[in-house]
Amino acid sequence: MKEILYSKEVIWFIIGLILFLLEFIFPGLVLLFFGVGAWITSIAAYLFNLSLDTQLLLFIISSLLSLAALRKLLKEKYMNKSSSDSENDAELDFVGKTAIAVSTFDPGESGKVEFNGSNWMAISDEPIQVGQRVKIIAINSIKLTITPIK
Repeated sequence: MKEILYSKEVIWFIIGLILFLLEFIFPGLVLLFFGVGAWITSIAAYLFNLSLDTQLLLFIISSLLSLAALRKLLKEKYMNKSSSDSENDAELDFVGKTAIAVSTFDPGESGKVEFNGSNWMAISDEPIQVGQRVKIIAINSIKLTITPIK
């Protein structure tokens, strides 16, 4: 049993597993590809009698090739949510919904409204009174653009 744990194939497999787990702790989509390189090296070491130099070279080349070939694709697909997607999600959650003014403010001034149990900064082209129901017509960062409901 001890010989199996210290075999080069198992050591490369464990290195790959550790790199995969570290990717969860330090996300950046880099360690994952070095884990892939370690597993490719593990398979090659199992199939062929490779020297340590050859194993290290295979690990570096397979890791860098997988990193260069797949990182951008995986990052775009799974990690990056573009800012336009975020804005569209925010618009879906806010625009067209009703809020209640918690402060009085004039056109062009900032005031506060309550929406979904939280207070938000808001602006309007019309005067707004405390307690008035307003409709959210746009969102810009953390400031809502509102219009009174008549």
